[in-house]
Amino acid sequence: MLWKKKIKVVVEKTDTGFSAFADDYPVFTTGKTLTELQDNIVEALNFYFDDDGHQVNAKNIQFEVDLKQFFQYYRVINARYLAERIGMNATLLSQYVQGRKRPSASQTEKILLGINQIGKELSELSLVNRD
Repeated sequence: MLWKKKIKVVVEKTDTGFSAFADDYPVFTTGKTLTELQDNIVEALNFYFDDDGHQVNAKNIQFEVDLKQFFQYYRVINARYLAERIGMNATLLSQYVQGRKRPSASQTEKILLGINQIGKELSELSLVNRD
């Protein structure tokens, strides 16, 4: 039987890649890349739920990444530019990124929306090489 609800999985950056653990279940794994990590957590959750007859897929996983770790891994995203795009004080976003302050749920949502908008724009681009 296919699992119907989302399973929150906390992702952490490590020296060798990533680690992840399910918030509500005793399941954890590692991976060198985020793609490998996702495959491994699906496999680990399916192994955990095997006796119950439940089946988990990638759509059931909700990855959560600490804001500081996100900006450390995705260094290509400029926090100052993001702050400008979402109408947030750049110093405040910097404090969130450095872990000095913790953003509220609404601030976190604002940051995530901005990141998603930039990601959507980038995914719709086609790059050309003109000589």
